[in-house]
Order: sequence, then C-alpha cells, then structure tokens
Amino acid sequence: MADVSDLWSERDAGVLHLPSGRSVRGRGLRHPLDPTAPHPSYGVYLLGRRPPEVPWESEWIRWPDFRLPADPAAAHAVLAVAWERAAGERVEIACGGGRGRTGTALACLAVLDGVPATEAVAYVRRHYDRRAVETPWQRRYVHRFGQG
Repeated sequence: MADVSDLWSERDAGVLHLPSGRSVRGRGLRHPLDPTAPHPSYGVYLLGRRPPEVPWESEWIRWPDFRLPADPAAAHAVLAVAWERAAGERVEIACGGGRGRTGTALACLAVLDGVPATEAVAYVRRHYDRRAVETPWQRRYVHRFGQG
C-alpha cells in the first residue's frame, strides 16, 4: 500500500481524481509552479520539443500544440505507465497551457481507469477543466484510445 504522503491531496491544484482512487495532477508549463506545491515523483510532458530538465523522473511525448502525439503507440505505453504509477506515486501530466494535450492525456488515463472512452472527455471536463481536450481530433484520439 502506498504511503499517503506519496499521493496528491484534495487541496493540490489541478488534480484529477479517477474512479479507482488514483490521482494525477494536470498542469500548464507556461504557468509557474507554486513553490509550496508538492513535486511529482514522475512527470509526463507533452510538448513539440524536449522539455527542460526537472529534478524528478520524467518522460517526454513529442506532441505538438493542438495536434496529436507523433508516435501514438509510444504515447499509449507512456500513459499506461503513468496510470500504473499513479496508484502509489504523485504523477504529473503537463503541456504548455494545461488544457488541450494535458486534457487529452488525462482523458486517456480515465479510459485506462475504466471510464468508457465515449464518456472520458466529459469526465475530464467535469472533474479537471471544463475546456480540456480542445480539438475534434483530440476527442477522436480519446475515443480510439479505448480500442487499442
């Protein structure tokens, strides 16, 4: 069982609580991180170019703004690892603004958590950000994510 101090709390900004009890923080990298906010133990960064170094373990998914991952199979694998690790660690998913790519990835995690793919975008919009998942092709990506 995970130590409670290893997980996100209800007070942490940007945290999406999944039905299984896992929690993942979504964040926009263009907004400075509150210096009092807890750091993740694992981060997944969704950007068109390599992100800056961080003092925790991280993965980069090449994912240009308003688009889809350059390598969908690799993205699926990294998101599956993030979902697994969220059971006992503080996992962060982030892109530039924290809505489109981050919301899409969070919706994919919701699918992995058992939310039907057809309901995952609405789940993330209801529990994370009402404007998450910004484009029609990002919504389609989430729907297809549930099939593969």
